[in-house]
Amino acid sequence: MTQAPPELPLHMRRDHFDPVAELAEVRESEGVRRVTSTFGMPAWLVARHDDVRDVLADATRFSNASQLAFSLPDDPRSAEEKRKALAGQMLATDPPDHTRLRRFLTPEFTVRRMRRLEPRIVEIVDQHLDAMEAAGSPADLVPSFALPIPSLVICELLGVPYADRDEFQHRTARQLDLSIPMPERIALQREGRAYMEKLVAGAKADPGEDMLGMLVREHGADGLSTAEAQDGAAEITDDELAGLASLLLVAGHETTSNMLGLGTLALLRHPDQLALVRDDPDAIVPAVEELMRWLSIVHTGVARTTTQDVEIAGQHIPKGELVLCALPSANRDPSFIDDPDTLDVRRGSMGHIAFGHGVHHCLGAPLARMEMRIAFPALLKRFPDLASALPFDEIPFRAYHFIYGLHSLPVTW
Repeated sequence: MTQAPPELPLHMRRDHFDPVAELAEVRESEGVRRVTSTFGMPAWLVARHDDVRDVLADATRFSNASQLAFSLPDDPRSAEEKRKALAGQMLATDPPDHTRLRRFLTPEFTVRRMRRLEPRIVEIVDQHLDAMEAAGSPADLVPSFALPIPSLVICELLGVPYADRDEFQHRTARQLDLSIPMPERIALQREGRAYMEKLVAGAKADPGEDMLGMLVREHGADGLSTAEAQDGAAEITDDELAGLASLLLVAGHETTSNMLGLGTLALLRHPDQLALVRDDPDAIVPAVEELMRWLSIVHTGVARTTTQDVEIAGQHIPKGELVLCALPSANRDPSFIDDPDTLDVRRGSMGHIAFGHGVHHCLGAPLARMEMRIAFPALLKRFPDLASALPFDEIPFRAYHFIYGLHSLPVTW
């Protein structure tokens, strides 16, 4: 018999574009509520914008480096295997180790460095639009446009063979799908780790001009343990290289691809907003920020663990408790922004936290912004009559994924 998918935890529940009404009720009443987390463990869900910012900004009282302290259901991995799998995963570290890992990559993701990529991103976008136009209407926007553009960009930037994209995209999509049983997701994680270790070995044998080659040439160290790297004996281990590269590969294509698909559907549902993005060059920068805020495709990010007794919104939370930040609720908080449930691409950033906040603010935000700034108007100008080929209620949303989006978006023009 087919196993029934698990019940969605509160922080992942959506009504199409919107967080469910119960999340708003938590925000407008107590602000913090005891809930069941994604993996069935008790946690505290923080729903207000200012409280979420405070949690994200405080890496001392709210730790990301707690993954090994919790045993997930049906997880067959030993403590040593889990420790190795988390090496290099910046989202599972705290300062000073997080600071050490992030400084290797920060120079590669500056706004100035991203601008050098702009001509190539324009070329990639145009190539995919050409292919869509040549194939003719209808098309599925997800595999034709939303997914391949950021995938090709991050593959070229990182040094991952684009020919392997079907393999790693399929693996990542299932690995991040809560409806897939845990043993299968663990097996997929192992496969992904083995794949990245092979790429690291290749980069060490012959480092290229890509980011993986740069990390090997400038920061790599043979035979070094993670503990030795953390103690300052050298810079980065092979396990950390594999972890950093895995994180960049997953985050580099999963997040932006889902924003391109879901954001296009949001604009199709708001023709006046779509016209601004298509026709007004000054509208696209604030539009990207508003779409990020309004859609908030990352539900919570990594769960934090309290390192001491804390108080949030008047609620006492003991040391050692899990804390989840409801980003969609925080970005729709009326105390943060007027008329929060309305999509208005003219209002701009306004301090949204869709890219996170604090030391874990998304490193790739400049790249994601550039990809969206180029891709959205290019798509809408090339196909001014773009329309959904399905009734809205039949469009398949990715309800069970850690990164919200669409399974597919059939369109005509």
